[in-house]
Amino acid sequence: MQNRNVIRIFAIIFAIVCLYQLSFTWVADGVEEDAVAYAADFNEDEREAKEKFYLDSINSEEVYDILLTSYTYSECKQREINLGLDLKGGMNVTLEVMVIDVVKALSNQNKDEAFNTAIANTLKAQEDSQDDFVTIFGMEYEKVAPAANTGLSAIFSTPDLRDKIQFASTNQEVIAVLAIEVEDAISRSFNILRSRIDRFGVTQPNIQRLETAGRILVELPGIKDPERARKLLQSTAQLEFWETYEYRELFEGLELANAYLRDVAEADTEEVIDGEEVIDGEVAEVAEVEVVEEEVSEEAVDLLAEIEADTLAADSAANSLSFEEFAAENPLYAVLYPNVDQQNQLREGPVVGMCAVKDTAALNVYLNDDAIRKFFPVDVKFAFTVKPYDPDGKFVQLVALKSDRNGKSAMEGDVVTDAVQTFGQFASSAEVSMEMNAEGAKQWKRLTAENISKSVAIVLDGYVYSYPTVQAEIAGGRSSITGNFSVNEAKDLANILKSGKLPAPARIIEEAIVGPSLGEEAISSGLTSFMFALLLVLVYMIFYYNGAGVVSNIALLANIFFIFGVLSSLGAVLTLPGIAGIILTIGMSVDANVLIYERIREELKNGKGMRLAIADGYNSAYSSIIDANVTTLLTGIILYTFGTGPIKGFATTLIIGILTSLFAAIFITRLVISARLNKGKSISFSTKLTDGAFKNINIDFIGKRQRFYVLSAIIVLLGVGSLVTKGLNYGVDFVGGRTYVVRFDETVDNEKLRSALTAVFVDADGLNYAPQVKTFGDDNQVKITTSFMIESSEITTDEIVESKLSEGLATTGFQYEVMSSQKVGPTIADDIKDAAVWSVFFSLLVIFLYILVRFRKWQFSLGAVVAVFHDVIIVLSIFSIFYGILPFSLEIDQAFIAAILTIIGYSLNDTVVVFDRVREYMNDNKKKGVHELMNGALNSTLSRTINTSLTTFVVLLIIFIFGGEVIRGFMFALMVGVVVGTYSSLFVASPIMLDTIKKKEEKSKRK
Repeated sequence: MQNRNVIRIFAIIFAIVCLYQLSFTWVADGVEEDAVAYAADFNEDEREAKEKFYLDSINSEEVYDILLTSYTYSECKQREINLGLDLKGGMNVTLEVMVIDVVKALSNQNKDEAFNTAIANTLKAQEDSQDDFVTIFGMEYEKVAPAANTGLSAIFSTPDLRDKIQFASTNQEVIAVLAIEVEDAISRSFNILRSRIDRFGVTQPNIQRLETAGRILVELPGIKDPERARKLLQSTAQLEFWETYEYRELFEGLELANAYLRDVAEADTEEVIDGEEVIDGEVAEVAEVEVVEEEVSEEAVDLLAEIEADTLAADSAANSLSFEEFAAENPLYAVLYPNVDQQNQLREGPVVGMCAVKDTAALNVYLNDDAIRKFFPVDVKFAFTVKPYDPDGKFVQLVALKSDRNGKSAMEGDVVTDAVQTFGQFASSAEVSMEMNAEGAKQWKRLTAENISKSVAIVLDGYVYSYPTVQAEIAGGRSSITGNFSVNEAKDLANILKSGKLPAPARIIEEAIVGPSLGEEAISSGLTSFMFALLLVLVYMIFYYNGAGVVSNIALLANIFFIFGVLSSLGAVLTLPGIAGIILTIGMSVDANVLIYERIREELKNGKGMRLAIADGYNSAYSSIIDANVTTLLTGIILYTFGTGPIKGFATTLIIGILTSLFAAIFITRLVISARLNKGKSISFSTKLTDGAFKNINIDFIGKRQRFYVLSAIIVLLGVGSLVTKGLNYGVDFVGGRTYVVRFDETVDNEKLRSALTAVFVDADGLNYAPQVKTFGDDNQVKITTSFMIESSEITTDEIVESKLSEGLATTGFQYEVMSSQKVGPTIADDIKDAAVWSVFFSLLVIFLYILVRFRKWQFSLGAVVAVFHDVIIVLSIFSIFYGILPFSLEIDQAFIAAILTIIGYSLNDTVVVFDRVREYMNDNKKKGVHELMNGALNSTLSRTINTSLTTFVVLLIIFIFGGEVIRGFMFALMVGVVVGTYSSLFVASPIMLDTIKKKEEKSKRK
């Protein structure tokens, strides 16, 4: 093998990189095991909180040293393999910014009849269009008011847009301005949501903008309170301007609060039972916080140096006091480090101290205690800065705000009309220019006049983003905010200031929640099926190919290692369908080795020596391997492009698996075999039982093609009849709605439960919504599907539906747990349906073109596409005929579309291998008839067809049995696809290609 050393070096480097990437997962898991061990000494109901507390305390500590550099626990978590929400539980939400509200606000809620008619028509047209709201609105307005070329300018020439839209502006010019304003509103919503998700206290949250305009995906692993998450994600941004207190004004109150906490701790009676403190009396909550701080704040003294503040704690440390001793003397200052300079003098400004991020909850407990609040003015409010104060991200500042007599801010943010990042007139530093409307200018003038030389805090959603100092009274509503801003910081602040300009709420249009127990079960079932499938394939390869089977097993294990390494390095998410994709890859990766080994066996049968047979076997198999895997790769790419969530995870692992399996099967096996031969050792490619398998087979596949045409036609006609009369069982992905998987402690009567839920699912018009209730897996587990209130966009809708669901479930009298839930709004359901159709269409088109380019005959492309279309129709037909009959879900959802595309790829894999052999025979035996050549190709590849199909089918069967109810329908579709795909490659694709070639030849003869 040429370039053997290069390949060997690449393989070693690739393995080292994968090992390096996977090591972060191993280290992070080790830290989490330490957290479990730490929490084991506490009561069961405290353990979860203690584990989180331990991990928070070590979050910024170095836990992994590789000599050249070191990594903190947080950095290791960022680099570990990401588990999908279906494996670890959590919440997946797609939000859509309500552009209609933005457009109406830009018009100042204009009552113009044509405008409002166009808005209503836009909402209807958007259901069947992929264009954005503003573009459709422009077209609909032209329909409603075709003669009003400048009609929109009169509607949108408001005070806020006076600099951008004039009365003479054309409709096209106004639409262009609206598009920019809406995009700004969406960007602001995204930035606000990005800042909010960090407050949920979950590990590795994710937020990203989707390609569809105005849609945002949010993933919250391990979320404990979905309802709180919904409210926070869907609430409109609250931008406020607050007056502030100076630190020196509150210093005495802080000292009194610290002394009070110390006196309480000393006076309170403590009882020690079994080594645990039991706190009596009213101060139990405060005392509990003290104990926690003593446990985890050992690093406080060292951290003080990082923020360059000589606090009381630092002085005590210098006097040889331990942190525990200092905390006992100064409970408040143990979590709030005073804002003093190096001379221990109080600093100017509203910052009263710095708090470690991990201690913010404890500090809030102190500051919200009524006994402590009495030491401060009644109008003081405390708020943390949104960004950490120090470079390492360990500390935030605590700012003292001053409320008005009603307990509110001095000004609301809706008076801001614009804010942009600029550069100072006499300086090159970035600053923010802000403009307000007339009412805001009056309020701002009064506020700045009353707070000269004091700070005004800019607060969004309860967090302080900036607290600039007022230099002078500001009239006219135009202000410049200066500071040591970077350009990006100034842009961020400008965006924050504009967030109060327009109401741009986001509404949940798709949601999936997986409970932690279901996630644990998914991991268990996924690993079980993975190990069974792997073991079976390893044993089978040794049984069939003897020593060469051992070599392929080495390559297979290396392939799995590479897949996980690449997943980790790319930061890709491993989902349950992703595990299925890896297992499917195991079955399909055997195919490359089977192709090579069967070729080698043919060469040995023809009398060639071992080395020459191996060389020729590899060279002859390359074409088939590349063609077969490229077709599957193309369908994987299309699936990745059109899929979302877990389906994209399946496509990711499938694509990675195809690429790594090619490398492992072709190069690693060749290196191992060559190394063995170079040492003078032999290698066998069969056992006594398999040596003569599939030899001298001469089945007349082509001669019997008419019978199989009839068989296929009967099956397809029956299926089409079922599709027309019975239809398909569409899931909520395609029709919209909500589904809940509920597990009871006893078997329930589905019909009684359906009646109970129908009675409570009643809308405002008195209309009842009868849900579907089906057994899902075990007899005590049901899947409930309903369209109740799915059209409503109110924030409280989900809460109402879940309340009604609980009311209906309670009628059973059994204990229950909602294992998972899913919500798909009507709009996104239409988009999913469109994406499914386009993905299948593009798959067929790409396949047709690829085969046309590779084989240079349209007959090959036609045979392949007809076979694939045949397979898809039959799978759809089986799902139509058997849904409601088989004891598992046969819903048509996104997972089913993923299965269809995988079937397309697999069927093509099979067909292309046969076509490659046909092409080879045609080139080598031009005198033989096409009929004879075709039969020879089919018979010569039969061993590979049976081996690959059998291993893949059995692997899928194992996942079907052990993989859990969630992916059982998905696996069933793939199993049917493997059987039908194998059938079509033998009895549909090749015969159709033959018949079209013969017809062409007959026409040529007539001419």
